[in-house]
Amino acid sequence: MNLDLKRPYRKNLMSHGLIYMGGEEQEITVKDLSLTGAFAELKTDPADKKTAKDIFNMLSESTTVDLYLPEMRLAGEAEVVRVDMFEDHIALALEFRNVAYDVDNRLYKRKVYRKNMSAPGRILLNGEYREFNAVNVSVEGMMVNVAEAVAVEAGEITLFEFERLGLEGEIKVVWTERTADGGVLLGLEYVHMEKTAIKGIPRFAR
Repeated sequence: MNLDLKRPYRKNLMSHGLIYMGGEEQEITVKDLSLTGAFAELKTDPADKKTAKDIFNMLSESTTVDLYLPEMRLAGEAEVVRVDMFEDHIALALEFRNVAYDVDNRLYKRKVYRKNMSAPGRILLNGEYREFNAVNVSVEGMMVNVAEAVAVEAGEITLFEFERLGLEGEIKVVWTERTADGGVLLGLEYVHMEKTAIKGIPRFAR
């Protein structure tokens, strides 16, 4: 009996989802799934077939893609470790990097996908710019952690800067929550920004 004990168990299935690659949302069909990754087929338009060069160009900046499988309630980041070209489809081997299984079903309640992203920024609170660290970011807003115990009310509209994505402008405080270390978590919604398109963040709207 030949058992490959090193390879994680892979479950055969037919589940649909999306990946964000090369600045575009692409439809995929997941053929099998394991704890460490997935094997998926990239849906292609017969009138506009992608070539190996097209895929290479999409992955030239980064082989890491955002992944959203609503039927599996799974979202996060994966690395494209192999690309196989066929006449009628493109197969992708994906290795999970930062993926969350949403047991509370919050993916279904959210309007758009939130990408986990840890990066610094600044927000104007009580007349003074405070440093924050982003927790996650979407095309509609972000959640940030301010280390200081600053008083802020939901509904307040203020200014912010987030260099990682080149964002700045007005933002609205939607909710606040104290943290165990004396800081505060802020749920923020964009109101007016100098930059209207956010490169690198998919919508993955349901």
